[in-house]
Amino acid sequence: MKIYGFALAPNPRRLRIFVAEKGLNIPSEEVSLFEGQNRTPEMLAKNPTGGLPFMELDDGSHLSESVAICRYLEGLHPEPNLFGKDNREQAEIEMWNRRMELNLFSAVGRVFQHTNELFKGRIKQFPEYGATQRETVEQQFKWLDDQIGNKPFIAGNRFTIADITAEVAVDFGEFAGVKYDPTLKNLARWHKSVASRPSAKA
Repeated sequence: MKIYGFALAPNPRRLRIFVAEKGLNIPSEEVSLFEGQNRTPEMLAKNPTGGLPFMELDDGSHLSESVAICRYLEGLHPEPNLFGKDNREQAEIEMWNRRMELNLFSAVGRVFQHTNELFKGRIKQFPEYGATQRETVEQQFKWLDDQIGNKPFIAGNRFTIADITAEVAVDFGEFAGVKYDPTLKNLARWHKSVASRPSAKA
């Protein structure tokens, strides 16, 4: 197996954290999004969407989308479990991971796309829309602070894929210029905890 990714992008980091939590050692190759290396004919033949990360399997086939790759690796290496051990827990973790992905991770991405210089000329930017998405992210931080409450992790009592998605979203938010208010004590406590895990440095 081999992973194609880009160190500065959030979705490849999501996969790197997952791989680190599993204790796996999978060869990787850096593909520069800034230089358009993900859009070369060679890369598009491997992953037609041009996104990162994607993984080349031993049979020469390819998987893309970070969570799909994580699910594949979870099937090969069930422990430590990050997606749920039974139907009820899997549904709970899936629910929280989707909330983190759709309500926070995606909104942070839209802030970055519509306000950052890197995307000028790549997409048609709407700075006003980026500003409204910034407000959405700030609202989601407050909501997440309430939802975390006294829980140690996003989906309950142990670290899961939902924490990985939220961790990457929060960190990418800071990179995009949307940092959570430190008075959100529950969110700050949770973030300090997950940021101290060795996988956060992956």
